[in-house]
Amino acid sequence: MVSSTTYDEIEPAVNSPIRQEDLKPFERRALLELKVKLEEAIFKNQLLKSRGGQNNDKRNSRVVAHPYSPENDEMCLISPRTNEAPNGYDFKLWEVPLQPSRGHESTDVILLKFLNAREFKVSDALDMIHDTLIWREEFGADDILNEEGLDLPELEKVTFMNGKDRSGQPVCYNMYGAFKDKELYMSTFGDEEKREKFVRWRVRCMEKGIRQLSFKSGEAESILQIIDLKDCLSHSMKEFRTTTKKVVSILQDNYPEFVSKNIFLNASFRSYAYHSLFSHFTSTRSKSKFIFVRPNQITKTLLKYIAPEDIPIQYGGFKREDDKEFSNENGKVSEVSVRAGCIETLEFYIAKPGETLLWDLSVVGWEVSYKEEFVPDDEGSYRVLIQKEKRLEETIRNSYYISEPGKVLITIINRTTKKKRLFHRSKTKPTIPLYNLLQHPHPHPTV
Repeated sequence: MVSSTTYDEIEPAVNSPIRQEDLKPFERRALLELKVKLEEAIFKNQLLKSRGGQNNDKRNSRVVAHPYSPENDEMCLISPRTNEAPNGYDFKLWEVPLQPSRGHESTDVILLKFLNAREFKVSDALDMIHDTLIWREEFGADDILNEEGLDLPELEKVTFMNGKDRSGQPVCYNMYGAFKDKELYMSTFGDEEKREKFVRWRVRCMEKGIRQLSFKSGEAESILQIIDLKDCLSHSMKEFRTTTKKVVSILQDNYPEFVSKNIFLNASFRSYAYHSLFSHFTSTRSKSKFIFVRPNQITKTLLKYIAPEDIPIQYGGFKREDDKEFSNENGKVSEVSVRAGCIETLEFYIAKPGETLLWDLSVVGWEVSYKEEFVPDDEGSYRVLIQKEKRLEETIRNSYYISEPGKVLITIINRTTKKKRLFHRSKTKPTIPLYNLLQHPHPHPTV
């Protein structure tokens, strides 16, 4: 049997959250300065004033925090203005108190997001906090999870959260190719009202994803975003492009550092060239968040961030919807290297008859062939060809019922000049053959 190792043993975690103790000295100073300025702004009731120092007339009376008390610790920015002194007022973002003196363990995590987004320029970070608070009130972001009319089942397969990456961050998939369906496209982008509803629905998806974050130092603080561009770059999809640009603008302006990476799958050369043309206007940190992946590099790229058992099967991984065979407990994946121009064989020995062997198989970049057979221990028995040699072009799942002791052999033929990464997992389960059930049916109950 070919020796193999579990994927966790060979691939280091990536995108690990930055711990506060790892901050550089200038970053620590910036965080301290922001906390001082934020505390002062809250104490003087100036946090929600316009940048010129005047009251922001665009805000309604709800945009003032209510006095904090242990009995009222649910939400901020929901009470009318009062004439009480501002001392003790409590502002929150994503249910985390902003006032540093409150001593909440997640406050620094939130403030560091704003500082990171503004390259640790304290004044810019404070302005961004101000703008985000105003936008959330005007947009109604704090109540959007309970907003009626935004449950859109037809869009559940367009944007959705599915699993976590290797550092524990939630993964958000955006399958915009679904909009090649003209009926779905028109029902989503057919007029201004529908397009605005999509914007609100997409913000709601972001808020749902944020609910999965702990905001504790060293734990998952961001979301890994996968955007599949397949079938969604048609010239006839103008409304889609303008609407998604609006969504991107909202998320960039009001959700700082909530996306660790944006991985664009099935990116065309045109998409890559457009990004490269304008990327020199952005910071190195911002540029590193955008990854464009051609179709033949999808599995290889995703494996840098997501374990193979958590990558959907359409991208060369092993994750299936409602998988009843493998779970987190029994679904760990092993890896084998198949050298260029060589043949490797996976061997699974089953000594106990009456069991079924089930296996999953995938190769990064494909371009190999495989065959499967059963070899019994008894030399007088026949070898069974389970699968004749076939080109491997997608993640496969197969099974074989073991009626006598023997071994299942899975042979991988690599005729290319490149080493290939083979991933596999397997399990056995007791099985009663169908013909036994037909020969010994359950007796009918006596009337």
